[in-house]
Amino acid sequence: MATDKRQFTLRLQEENFLKIKFLADKDRRSIAMEIEYILEQYVAEYECKHGKINLEGAE
Repeated sequence: MATDKRQFTLRLQEENFLKIKFLADKDRRSIAMEIEYILEQYVAEYECKHGKINLEGAE
């Protein structure tokens, strides 16, 4: 199954990992999908306060 998602390594403190795992299990998501959800929520909150992030020229 092909995906357009970029892979990268993420190192977490054990306590943070276990808390995210708890949330993922509660929401019936994989840990990766829970992290993606958390990041999407953070970005949406940031953009709500500061305006849309301009990705032009970003890579």
